[in-house]
Amino acid sequence: MTPAMMSDRTAALVIAAAAAATILGAYFFQYVLGLPPCPLCLEQRYPYYIAIPLALVVALGAGLDAPEWRVRSGFVLLAAAMLVTAGIGVYHAGIEWKFWQGPTECSGELRALGGGIDLLKQMQTTSVVRCDEAAWRLFGLSLAGYNVLIAGALALLAAVHALRPSAR
Repeated sequence: MTPAMMSDRTAALVIAAAAAATILGAYFFQYVLGLPPCPLCLEQRYPYYIAIPLALVVALGAGLDAPEWRVRSGFVLLAAAMLVTAGIGVYHAGIEWKFWQGPTECSGELRALGGGIDLLKQMQTTSVVRCDEAAWRLFGLSLAGYNVLIAGALALLAAVHALRPSAR
């Protein structure tokens, strides 16, 4: 079944399920495999936290024959959320591949260690999880790279349903 052949309700449920599976996968890597997320990894999760309940609301609306403009608007918001996380993922993957510099709080140079109180303050404010080092790769892609693929596919599915005539 192609994305265009799915009902709006089914498409929204697929988006909700895939987004939930993505977050559960991130939690698996964090809590089971012990790979703590960097600040950019955490930022990539926020759009999913919005998309999961929104997709369920869109599925409910489509199932209850809500006005078409509301369902379409929901899909537009879902596509936008997935494009945001995909964009953050591209940025993050580029940092990991050293295509560009990342934020200083997670990929900057280690400052010279001072003494005494300065050292203690620096240790308390230094992030140990680096954004410019991929903690895990499969087939050359890091978790940020896989987020780009997953979010891109979900954005495409949402966009297809936002732009086509109703199919409930």
